[in-house]
Amino acid sequence: MSCGLNLRRRSRTCKAGEQNSSKRRENSNKNHPNRKYLEGNAEAPSLSDGVQAAPRPLLRKPRMLSGLFRATVGEGNWKGANGVLTVVSDVVLQNILEADFRANPRYQLVLFDRLPLDQQDALRDLTKDPDIYGVLLPRGEGGGNLKSVCRDTALLFMTLAQPGALPGYVRTSFGENCNRAISELVLDGVIEIRRGDGFVSGSAAFDLIGGRGPAPEARGFLGRLAQEALEYAQALDIDDSGKLSARLYFYNRVPLSPRWRRRFPGREAVASFLGIERGGANKGALDARWRRLELPPPADGWFQWESREKASPQTGRRQRYKLYVSPHPEQVQETFHTVVELLRESPAHHFKVGNDAAGLLRPDKIVVYFGSFDGLQATANQLTERLAGCRSQGVPFTAAFSEENGLLSWGIDPAHEQGRLSWQERESWRLWLTNRLARALLDAKREPTGPLEPWQFALERVRLEKIDPETWTPEVQKGG
Repeated sequence: MSCGLNLRRRSRTCKAGEQNSSKRRENSNKNHPNRKYLEGNAEAPSLSDGVQAAPRPLLRKPRMLSGLFRATVGEGNWKGANGVLTVVSDVVLQNILEADFRANPRYQLVLFDRLPLDQQDALRDLTKDPDIYGVLLPRGEGGGNLKSVCRDTALLFMTLAQPGALPGYVRTSFGENCNRAISELVLDGVIEIRRGDGFVSGSAAFDLIGGRGPAPEARGFLGRLAQEALEYAQALDIDDSGKLSARLYFYNRVPLSPRWRRRFPGREAVASFLGIERGGANKGALDARWRRLELPPPADGWFQWESREKASPQTGRRQRYKLYVSPHPEQVQETFHTVVELLRESPAHHFKVGNDAAGLLRPDKIVVYFGSFDGLQATANQLTERLAGCRSQGVPFTAAFSEENGLLSWGIDPAHEQGRLSWQERESWRLWLTNRLARALLDAKREPTGPLEPWQFALERVRLEKIDPETWTPEVQKGG
């Protein structure tokens, strides 16, 4: 589990590997779809547009074995991009347990109680996790971002202050999961593995752990969109994981031009456009089936409804399956009407749509929530028929229902994470992904000797989290 936080200042721009890739960057930026952001001619997207921005970079919490993201679906017949139900197989890892390791010398382990009082106060929510030990503080400039650690990780870090073999208790405690756990700690830069006369971690150690080459060419509309987003993020001169995650999250948003500002100057204009105000085309269907929600910031960037009939699953206990409906902004009005009509008889328990110009220009402008994958799939099948011919925008880092376009796709919100800081945004499916991709990408940029491009390493790192980066589906298992 990855992230980055500097307590006293945001880390400066990392220059590792810049000389080797500057010419390639310059050439690729000329034709990049978001080149105005690359060249600094427009303000970059911000998480404040519809998603609360963490006021500090995000915090990573390495553990001896990270919680793997697993989804459970029914026996439905979802057709993925390859035409069958996608089940992500385990990543094939080389056995590294016989190697020598050492604690990463770029970090200093500090017990939480030994942190200065102001830093303890900033990180107080970490103590809600009973397994927390403390933090790894980077030594000097450019050494990485702060990481919180559990007691098991802290013990291993202290043990490996003197390089050597893994202690026996590690193998005994984690059994068959030991190789994966150690591999994650090496890839996340907590510990290093011996290579020749030295030690390496992160992307520089990838060939010792994964052994596979670059991922295959991206498949389908959304697959190519996600790859473009990662290549764009790699080219940015940003060394803050939170900011970089925001760029990935908002990739493929239509620019908020003066034309769109004039068309949708406020919430009232959007409500009238969508037909949800008194006397509007969709008001009757909404009132019959749904209850309008008025939520405080930061959740007030949406028009939201909950079902009058179906209760939503309790947060943290059941998966929330999300159906993304992503029409081009010019076709939002017709698409929204179709969605409202179809949801009259659907098993959905909640849905939302952007309530201002920025919200209608983001790719994930309409989101419908379900308590089961079967319900989501049935609704998506009906929408596919009714929205045939609709021009799509496409939501990066979501699983497509069709390779041809990105009109309909899905994801699953992760469970609530214990010990998450109060000022950190609760991670949605895509934010969960973009946070991890951004952290891995920045880690790889600090290790310019790795065998993969930083964006390629980021893909392989999320694969270890049981995500298929070729289709952006989580690991799924039948039943349940």
